[in-house]
Amino acid sequence: MKFLADENFNNQIVRGILRRNTAIDIERVQDVGLSGVDDPAVLAWAADANRVTLTHDVSTMAGFAYDRVKAGLKMPGLVEVSRRVAVSVAIDDILLLEECALEEELEGRVYFLPLR
Repeated sequence: MKFLADENFNNQIVRGILRRNTAIDIERVQDVGLSGVDDPAVLAWAADANRVTLTHDVSTMAGFAYDRVKAGLKMPGLVEVSRRVAVSVAIDDILLLEECALEEELEGRVYFLPLR
């Protein structure tokens, strides 16, 4: 499973994920030239790259993800992480999804963390 961390996604979480599992394929929006682009463009890029998007943007990103699904467009998955969740819990939950979920289980779905 491959991930794309949205522009404002907590870099402590990204670093923690990579510290715990160096084999995880995670890119940041900033690193792929998408800084400042709107949410639909981020989701389109993630779909083209077959990456599950990680975001804290609970106010708009899910709506755009559902719009893609309704339009019949590819949406590899969206994981919305509450800003209130502890960094360690976010890391654990993302690693759990990566380890236990099949890519097709995330396709077209929005997951909200924490999982508990």
